[in-house]
Amino acid sequence: MWRLLIFIVVLGLVAAGLVFADYKRTLNEPIQFDDSQRAFTVQKGWSSKRVANELEKAGLIDKPHWFYVYARMSEKGVGIKSGEFNIVGNPTIPELIDVFVGGQTVQYSGSIIEGSTFKQIRARLAANDELVQTMTDMSDEQIMDAIGLSGQHPEGLFFSDTYRFPKNTTDLDFLKRANDLLQKVLNEEWANRDPDIPLKTPYEALILASIVEKETAAPEERPLIAGVFMSRLKIKMRLQTDPTVIYGMGDAYDGNIRRKDLTTDTPYNTYTRAGLPPTPISMVGREAIHAVMHPEATTKLYFVARSDGTGTHQFSETIEQHNAAVRKYQLKR
Repeated sequence: MWRLLIFIVVLGLVAAGLVFADYKRTLNEPIQFDDSQRAFTVQKGWSSKRVANELEKAGLIDKPHWFYVYARMSEKGVGIKSGEFNIVGNPTIPELIDVFVGGQTVQYSGSIIEGSTFKQIRARLAANDELVQTMTDMSDEQIMDAIGLSGQHPEGLFFSDTYRFPKNTTDLDFLKRANDLLQKVLNEEWANRDPDIPLKTPYEALILASIVEKETAAPEERPLIAGVFMSRLKIKMRLQTDPTVIYGMGDAYDGNIRRKDLTTDTPYNTYTRAGLPPTPISMVGREAIHAVMHPEATTKLYFVARSDGTGTHQFSETIEQHNAAVRKYQLKR
């Protein structure tokens, strides 16, 4: 009887040794990837067992249980990130798990351009094939609700920048991130603003920054243009800026602004209404925000675009000087 027991124990030890040897051999074998298999996506919520099964389905491993065992025993399985991974070389199972835990996923990009409107952003995001499209049938109000900004006007609330994002990022995720960055930059700049600017809140600064953003394509002019608007606000002079009128016209704007447009009242017409418009009129970057927080000190109250193709402006202190500049650069007289 004892000989049988010894035989069973020995047989068990041999079997265990063979199993362990197979485990170690499998862990040390490089996984053979061909070029069509190097992009591997781990979906949100996948466990290490699900990842192992998906690798088997893809024909990359034939013993998914050893992948799962190693992930459990090493405690690395709980750290596997979701996203699309670009697998380089022919890693072993431990090396591949380290890739998934490291989270260095394939990154795509999308941009919010300075001066663009929320309508234009929606169109741009809808055309980005790498984003998961969820906003197609949503109203602006529903979008703002979905990203935790209920009741807020969307214009100006998304920071102008280029964003890198992994696979399976939704358009709403993208917007939430852009708003978070806008709030961070705006609060930083507001905390370090010049103490005498005639603005009461960061949102007022954002409104004026959007006007500055639309008024010039020359970055070096932003602080001076901000200074002109600050001077006007201080003396209760109307801003009289065409971009706000154009924004208030909406789809009626056909590329030309006429005298009747300047006299037709809308909440955004700064020719007919004093002070700032009710909301921003475009998205902005840090430079425009910074210019508003640190405007150039100036006695200039007027400016008109030069017609030399530089995108710059002629600045004037008096209405007489301004009218002369208008005749020279706009009326060509």
